[in-house]
Amino acid sequence: MANETVLRRYEGNPIIVPQQIKGVNSVFNSAVVPFQGAYAGVFRCDETDRSMTLHPGFSKDGIHWDISPERIHLVCDDPEIATHGYGYDPRVIPLDGTFYVCWCNNYHGPTIGLARTDDFQTYTQMENMLPPYNRNGVLFPRKIAGKYAMLHRPSDRGHTPFGDMYYAESPDLKYWGKQRFVFGTRGGWQSTKVGPGPVPIETPEGWLCFYHGVLTSCNGFVYAFGACILDIEQPWKCLYRTRPYLLAPTEPYERSGDVPNVTFPTAALVFPDKTVWIYYGCADTCVGLAIGNLDEIIAFTKANSF
Repeated sequence: MANETVLRRYEGNPIIVPQQIKGVNSVFNSAVVPFQGAYAGVFRCDETDRSMTLHPGFSKDGIHWDISPERIHLVCDDPEIATHGYGYDPRVIPLDGTFYVCWCNNYHGPTIGLARTDDFQTYTQMENMLPPYNRNGVLFPRKIAGKYAMLHRPSDRGHTPFGDMYYAESPDLKYWGKQRFVFGTRGGWQSTKVGPGPVPIETPEGWLCFYHGVLTSCNGFVYAFGACILDIEQPWKCLYRTRPYLLAPTEPYERSGDVPNVTFPTAALVFPDKTVWIYYGCADTCVGLAIGNLDEIIAFTKANSF
């Protein structure tokens, strides 16, 4: 269910289904941003051969999407890293006047890939951000103390039955250090692993971050999501973190799919009236939308923190 005090599901959920895209088995865990008065995005599409690929998409209203059946072509002049071996769970970050795409790439195992684009047509692949193994990474939307910054979750070669969240920084988006522990698992819905979700949102209270948590039930993993507030200048310091989840799988499109019982947030939009849209993957099959208010989410996070 959603925590009805702060989030509600869009009545037209799911907003994106695989039947919209030719040759696609599933579309989920995708990222969107405002672009030229409308919206653009990078979408995880598992194709009918079950390869995991990234596809560009555009929308006038953020709900009805035209997603290309063709995968993104990454331009890279270094054959050592010129790979799109995996293409899943992207995030899109507006930063330094351009857009950066983080995703789970393959370099002798899962790692965090990085590319930049100005038009969502041409994508220049950069150095992988971290060594294997890592599955979830997202950049902050501005530099912190003069350095690029990111949240990430180290993993392994398998389906990662563990995971804590870490912070790292870089002078140039190439060399990363200052690894700092942010937080790890707790009881209940976030007892098996946690990891970063959408791009952090800067607020007067701190960085508002939505994150996913996983519990292991007798029937497998269950993915829900909550929120945390991190210190503005030292984002590895967690100020507040929701004890109850904000949203967990209860709807048929969240319960049933290629991977049952998954609600996985990867993008969030904040509008001038402080309405927040959270895009999330549903059962590794389709995309849903949850809607809330920024001030109410912050108040709930502070009032229901560990």
